[in-house]
Formats: sequence, structure tokens, C-alpha cells
Amino acid sequence: MEKDSTKPMSKVIRIDESEIRTHLDEMVRGTVEETLNQMLDAEADEMCRARRYEHSPDRIDTRAGHYKRKLHTKAGEVEVKMPRLRQQTFETAIIERYRRRDISIEEAIVQMYLAGVSVRRVEDITEALWGTRVSSGTVSKLNQKVYQHIERWRTQPIEGEYAYVYLDGIVLKRSWGGEIKNVSVLAAIGVDQAGFRRVLGVQEGHKEDKSGWLGFLKYLKKRGLKGVRLIISDACMGLSEAAAEVFPEADWQRCVVHFYRNVFSHTPRSKMREVSAMLKAIHAQESREAAASKAQDVVEKLKAKKLGTAAEQVETAIHETLTYYAYPPQHWLKLKTNNPMERLLKEARRRTKVVGAFPDGHSALMLVAARLRHVSATTWGTRKYMNMDLLKEKDQEAAFSAA
Repeated sequence: MEKDSTKPMSKVIRIDESEIRTHLDEMVRGTVEETLNQMLDAEADEMCRARRYEHSPDRIDTRAGHYKRKLHTKAGEVEVKMPRLRQQTFETAIIERYRRRDISIEEAIVQMYLAGVSVRRVEDITEALWGTRVSSGTVSKLNQKVYQHIERWRTQPIEGEYAYVYLDGIVLKRSWGGEIKNVSVLAAIGVDQAGFRRVLGVQEGHKEDKSGWLGFLKYLKKRGLKGVRLIISDACMGLSEAAAEVFPEADWQRCVVHFYRNVFSHTPRSKMREVSAMLKAIHAQESREAAASKAQDVVEKLKAKKLGTAAEQVETAIHETLTYYAYPPQHWLKLKTNNPMERLLKEARRRTKVVGAFPDGHSALMLVAARLRHVSATTWGTRKYMNMDLLKEKDQEAAFSAA
């Protein structure tokens, strides 16, 4: 009987898993690097309107070499070749997407640190985000580096002009000598000449009072904020006075929604719906004159219903909510409330809930700034918010009429 000479495959072939893993990692990293460089070349060709060395009547620019840049990806560190152009500044959407990813990671690290998560959890999360584990010994150094990035973004010069500026603050908790105290973080966003929204500034305000707002607005002006035509905010203590002092040429628009809430605080629940309809009718008018006239009718109706305090509020403060009528009608909906700022700070508040009480005001400032920095790098900041040509046209019409 012939013996079976076949040997088990496990004894014939030895698989070095670590070597294969290393080889695969190198293949993936090489593919990612090659793909990114090809995409960067394609973007440069598109900006030049011609391929490299191509003779084309449509060409508007030429290459001027490249510079190398390290980029961290999930596949590991890759080296990309950033094209240089002779006439234009090369700006790439590809690297911008990675920049937004890095910002999100920075925010996550700050949040983990401030929330006091376990070292093991920090290692797990950083491995999921970066593909490598961050040891406990590097966490504090990493946070300091993140803080530097955020601080650089927070204090960078404000370039261009911003006709519309929205202001608001968020109140958080911090531990102070064994007690829990409030800490305010003030924020500002603006609409630039091209109609895009930008985060203009974030600063610890200690209190939302005149001194706090005065310091914040001076800080914005010192960094270059100019061209302010209209400031939109709630009737925060001392804010309108501070705005008038720092930007005397700017108008002030009181948030309509907050004004309604103030009136409702002096309105019985049974009459809330009726009073709401009255107030909305004021801001549905086609002009400021018509709105002011309608407001007087509302005051009389409120008095007839024995709502004297509500009537007094409308009579004395309604003019603060009608400033937006001086601007293009297409902008009214976005100017009469502070909703853009409210939504942004709502995102920040959602992120800060996990922390509870911050160790100090600076930590609160850093986490709020990290969140606003992340949001500003998304479609929030890249999608056109207003057509600012309408404001220019209105100015031209006013100048022509005055002449």
C-alpha cells in the first residue's frame, strides 16, 4: 500500500503576518499619496486652464514648481507635492477637507481632556481618529499644541469689511474655590462683502454687561473689524451702549424674537396667541412708517385688554426692532433676528454639556472656540448667505436721490 506523502500546508508555507501587514500598509499609503498628488495636479491644471507643458490659447497661468508638505491620513503620514503657480495662489479643496478633519480631531481631544475621560479611552479614541494610539504621557502636550492652534485662529487679523455683525454670549459653569460660578464667553459673527458668514471673534467676557461688551468690541476693532453698518443682538445689558461707543456709525437692531419673549413675560397664557399675532403683524408691514403706525394700533389694543405693562414695552421699545427696514428688503428676514448667532451658540452649548463645570474660564473659552472654528470650516462658512450687491445698489440709489 502506497503511503500518502502529502504534507499539511501549514507545515509547508509560513506566513509572517507582521511583514504582510507592513507591506499592505506601505501599499495603501503609497496609493493614497499617489492619488492625492494626481488630484492636486488636476486642480492646478484647472486653475491654469491647461495641462502642464500644453500650448493652449485658453491658458491663463503656468506652473512654478512645487513644495512638499506632510499630511497625516488614516493610512499614515504621506508626502504631497503642492503646486506653485506664477500668477495665482494655489488653493486646494482637497487639503481643506483634511484641514476640517484635523480641526474636528482637535476639538475631540480638547473635549476628552476637559471631560476627564480615562487614559485608556483617550488612547482608543485617538487610534480610531488617527490610526495610531496617543499615550497618556503625550495628552497634556497635545492639548497645549491644540490650544496654540485655536489661539492663533482666535486672534488672527480680521480682513475685509463686515456690514452686518451678530453678537451674543453663552454662560457656562466653572469651579472656583470649591464653588460653582458662572463664566461668560462672548462671540461675534459677520457677513463679509461677498455675502459669506465668518466667525469674527470669541472671548471670555466674565459678565455680559457693558464693560464686558465694551472690551470685546474694542478687541474686535483692534484686530481689524471695520465697515460695520448694522449690529444685531438681544437687548443685553450695556451692549447697545458699548456698540455705540466703539462703532458710532453703526445702527443697532434688537432681535425681534427676544423682544416678543419680553412682551410675553407680561402676557397671560390665555392671551399669548392673540398678542403674538399682533406683534407679528407689526413686522409684516412693507415699510418702517407702516410698522410704526401698526405698533401704535397694537399699543391701544393691549391697553384695551388691560395689558398695560405689555403695552408700555411695545410703546417704548418697538423702535429698536425696526432698524432693519433701512436695509434691502431681501435681507430683512435675516436681519431682524439674532437666529444665526443663536444657532451657532446652540452647537457650542451642545458640545459643552459633557464637561459640566470647567476648571477655569480659559478652558471654557477654548472649547467654545474649538467648536466655532470647526463649524466655520464647514458649509456654514463656505455657502453664500446673502447677496451683498443689493446693499451696494441701495447705497447708490440713496446717493443718487440725495444728489
